[in-house]
Order: sequence, then C-alpha cells, then structure tokens
Amino acid sequence: MVPDVSREVQFRFSRSGGAGGQNVNKVETAATAFWNIGESQLLDTAQRELLLEKLAHRLAGDGVLIVKSQEHRTQLANKEAALKKLQQLVHKALEKRKPRIATRASKASKEKRLQQKKQRSDVKKGRNKQNWQ
Repeated sequence: MVPDVSREVQFRFSRSGGAGGQNVNKVETAATAFWNIGESQLLDTAQRELLLEKLAHRLAGDGVLIVKSQEHRTQLANKEAALKKLQQLVHKALEKRKPRIATRASKASKEKRLQQKKQRSDVKKGRNKQNWQ
C-alpha cells in the first residue's frame, strides 16, 4: 500500500527556464517538492528503509527526496506535476519485484548459437590474406 505523501510535502518555487514570454524573468513557476523520508509519519520502518535504499541516488544528504517540475507555465500545474512525480517514485520503489525463475538454455538453442559462431568465424577467416607460396 502506497501512502499519500501530499500532506508531508513542502514546496519551494523558483523561476523556470524555457518558454514563458514576458513573464519568464519575473514569475516563479518552477516547483520543487521536498519530502523527508526519515521523518515521515506515513511509513513504517520497513518501508522507510526500503525507500532510503532504493532512492538513495535521488536523496539529499539528510534523507530528503527532491523532485522538480518546470514543464508547465503555471505554478499550480508544476506543483501538481512535481507531486505526481514524487508519488510515482514512491510507488515504484515500494512495489514488490517478481522473483526471477532460473531457466536453462535448451540443447537446440545451444547448438544454434554454436553454429552461428562457426559461420561468423568462417566469414572472418575468409577475409585473411592467402599465402600462396
């Protein structure tokens, strides 16, 4: 079960780059969402450890997950987009992965692979200079 993190998320707004016309240099439309995983009341210990492990490359030094959105022209749309991105990250990180079932290559597939290697080897041997002495 994925918790709704919207209650614990804090936002900071800044000027975004790109298109925007006359407002581009004076309106702060880019939204950056901050969520402190370590201090979250929505997660149990196992979920917290799993998120800290899987999202380690996206966390700031103090365990804060940071997501930025600046693709829209309005602050509200960017705020909603950042929150949606954050929710998707958390959902994907908490999702259980299906265990891989080990399988073996069939005898026919092994023979086919070896036959292809032999053909490729013959092609490359044919490119060598012939010594006719």
